[in-house]
Amino acid sequence: MTTVLLRHADLLVTMDAQRRTIPDGGLWIEEGVIGTVGPTADLPPVADRVIDARGMVVLPGLVNTHHHLYQTLTRALPAVQDAELFEWLTRLYRVWGELHAEAVDVSTRVGIAELLLSGCTTTSDLLYVFPRGGDVSLDAEIAAAREMGIRFHAGRGCMSRGRSSGGLPPDEVVQDEEEILTDSERLIATYHDPHPYAMLRIDLAPCSPFSVSRRAMEEMRDLGRRRGVRLHTHLAETLDEERYCLEVYGKRPLALMEELGWLGPDVWFAHAVHLDASEIGRLAETGTGVAHCPSSNMRLGSGIAPIVPMIGAGVPVGLAVDGSASNDSSHMLAEARECLLLQRVRYGASALSVAQALELATLGGARVLGRDDIGCLAAGKAADLIGIRREQLGYAGAQHDPVAALLLCSPVNVDLSIVAGQVRVEHGRLVGVDLPALIRRHNALASEMVARAEARFGESLCGRLWRAPGPGCQAAGEPAKEA
Repeated sequence: MTTVLLRHADLLVTMDAQRRTIPDGGLWIEEGVIGTVGPTADLPPVADRVIDARGMVVLPGLVNTHHHLYQTLTRALPAVQDAELFEWLTRLYRVWGELHAEAVDVSTRVGIAELLLSGCTTTSDLLYVFPRGGDVSLDAEIAAAREMGIRFHAGRGCMSRGRSSGGLPPDEVVQDEEEILTDSERLIATYHDPHPYAMLRIDLAPCSPFSVSRRAMEEMRDLGRRRGVRLHTHLAETLDEERYCLEVYGKRPLALMEELGWLGPDVWFAHAVHLDASEIGRLAETGTGVAHCPSSNMRLGSGIAPIVPMIGAGVPVGLAVDGSASNDSSHMLAEARECLLLQRVRYGASALSVAQALELATLGGARVLGRDDIGCLAAGKAADLIGIRREQLGYAGAQHDPVAALLLCSPVNVDLSIVAGQVRVEHGRLVGVDLPALIRRHNALASEMVARAEARFGESLCGRLWRAPGPGCQAAGEPAKEA
């Protein structure tokens, strides 16, 4: 039996049914599960490991409901810095077509490192690019996530509708339905853990209405429900997608999903930006969840998702960083802040509170992923928690409300992260990870992939760093003009 005692937190934010906040709080953990939560004086005095949390705000680990970890390889690429979704995808498919197993492994580790340091203890991911003839598989992601120690929902993504069939992606990065279904069956049989406190679950996640055939959507739906795994896809992200669905299927995106049987409490959609009131009502009636990706939606100019009305209607909503080529980061605490501020832009300063935004990042994400064992600090829940030191520059003057400071002040990295009772971040550093070496290898792989794509297509994807200098400015690499 392994026990952990965390004690003397300045403030313990439980997010439990009573939403208790406990000064001088602490937790007793046994075999990765919380046994007792309360004031330090009420906790057992000894354990195999004792953690002094003085000076910290401690709260549940954050839950990320949508990501593409491999996209850390293509952050800030000049060719797509100012592009909307369809152009952004069309150009990036060329680089992602160069993916291979090592690139998936290393990029997964980089993305998870960033997530853990930003307060995330559970993440979903959607890998949907499988270049023909290559060695990309979900197994590489799963192995990396296990080693990094994060709680992981691995989404078996796919694209089956290439350009020759009227889809958006090039044919060389799509798969046929039989290949997709066979591999999905294998992954569920090999890895999926349906039990409470599971560290790894498989989700079935066909990419989008403009890259996946009806048959693939229907077959994955049937497989998921037969095997008891959750279903996930992108939906209603942009007006381009809406126009595509109307032209090709004669229906708006959500109506198409309903026709395909893709609504229900086992389904969640990423983005859900362009929905009307009746569509929000259908999500609420069916218990269909939403992964809100505020930074990505802003970055690509996609729009502001109607999260406040969704919450009011009872739609399950969680937060997500989305892919690191459309964010371009994986900082969950920053995402909660962006959600708070962006909803206020649309609905007013009192539309969403700090407490509500933190709830979306914890309990909301747990609900979207179909879990009742994470998202709060209470007896019987998984021991996933984070600690953030109050005495730092960004919080100077914010002692009046240390919880609100987490979102209203500058986002910071955590000082402590515990997942399933195991310390993964300590004193602000990842435990057991050579981060400089990981970053060096990741950067080398990213450069190699872009170089191969540029050579293959004869097009510069990096170009000039500053392509449209304004008055008095100069493009990078151009000589200064004489006065």
